[in-house]
Amino acid sequence: MRRIAILGSTGSIGRSTLSVVESYPERFQVTALAAGRNVDAAYQQALRWKPRAICLAAKEDAEALRSRLKSVGQTSIEVLHGSAGSVRVATHPEADFVVSAIVGVAGLEATYEAVRAGKSVGLANKESLVVAGDLLTAEARKQGKPLLPIDSEHNAVHQCLRAGRREEVERIWLTASGGPFMRTPKSQFPAITVEQALNHPTWKMGKRITIDSATLMNKGFEIIEACRLFDLPPSRVQVLVHPESTIHSMVEFVDGSILAQFSVTDMRLPILYALTYPERIPSDLRFPVMNLRHLEFCPPDMEKFPCLRLAYEAAAAGGAKTIALNAADEVAVAAFLDGCIGFDAIPRVIESVISATKTGKLESIREVLGADAEARRAAGEQVERLSRSSSPIPRAASIMSHRE
Repeated sequence: MRRIAILGSTGSIGRSTLSVVESYPERFQVTALAAGRNVDAAYQQALRWKPRAICLAAKEDAEALRSRLKSVGQTSIEVLHGSAGSVRVATHPEADFVVSAIVGVAGLEATYEAVRAGKSVGLANKESLVVAGDLLTAEARKQGKPLLPIDSEHNAVHQCLRAGRREEVERIWLTASGGPFMRTPKSQFPAITVEQALNHPTWKMGKRITIDSATLMNKGFEIIEACRLFDLPPSRVQVLVHPESTIHSMVEFVDGSILAQFSVTDMRLPILYALTYPERIPSDLRFPVMNLRHLEFCPPDMEKFPCLRLAYEAAAAGGAKTIALNAADEVAVAAFLDGCIGFDAIPRVIESVISATKTGKLESIREVLGADAEARRAAGEQVERLSRSSSPIPRAASIMSHRE
């Protein structure tokens, strides 16, 4: 029986993880949950799974949940709050596997403490690897525990790598859908509206990750993840635009052999893989092989999508540069969603912050969080300058007729 703690239990990955647990009750047990701000969802999860502990982000939400649970006679569940509560969930003594799915840097401390506590970690929080990958991977090696990727691309790479030794790997190929603007001329980027950028052709995701997919920054983060997870330099991690999103990733070996992983586009499969590794167990998640009849690949246009170039540069520099990349992107995307800057200004904000960030290795999570705060401050100042000097942000004009 594998006992599981979930960081981000009310989000998409958290709910999918609970679906997997429900399908295999003889294999998995829920021990602890961290549920963010959704009191109603946390209440339902507490009643259904009866974890030893459950955490909400805010103290008042935790108090409300505690009161609701008490009213129905559920007094044995420990209700926690804040970052200290998330760490308590991640390091719960009865949990042996932690699914890290809190979005953003908010999940970093709890994820790191889970690794330090000797837990096996299934990682769906890409920001943790982007900003503190060296610290996380070093601690995982020290503890002798795996960091198992749940993101579909890195999960695919992990599966392909089981066919050969690391020294036999020539390069990794990460596939990208290309987002909604793959065929939109760059000259039209200043007119892109929030509604258009949120209209992803393949996936339904949260707002930030959808905008990151539209700028290809999401793929840039995945480059950095791959470098940290699989100990490869950025030059050996390549991106291919693959609009069908059928092949999740590929690994090329030194003899020229290339292994590709494809499966249904259902996050329960990579979650199941991580939860049961190194085993594989039967599931009903089947891929229709005839869907392979048409596959399209092309290189990404890094002039049109400069966020991808910036990610490669930050990955090569390492240290505080990758922290600045993530922090500036989060601030710039939020400003775009709020109508403060245009779509084409997102990479300008990021490049400005990265250029002003000093290189250097960070030795602790506290230093990482300090560098993150400084980069956010700088990005906020850049957003304010751009918003004062720019024209009104387009909201309704359509550019979709420019797609080929």
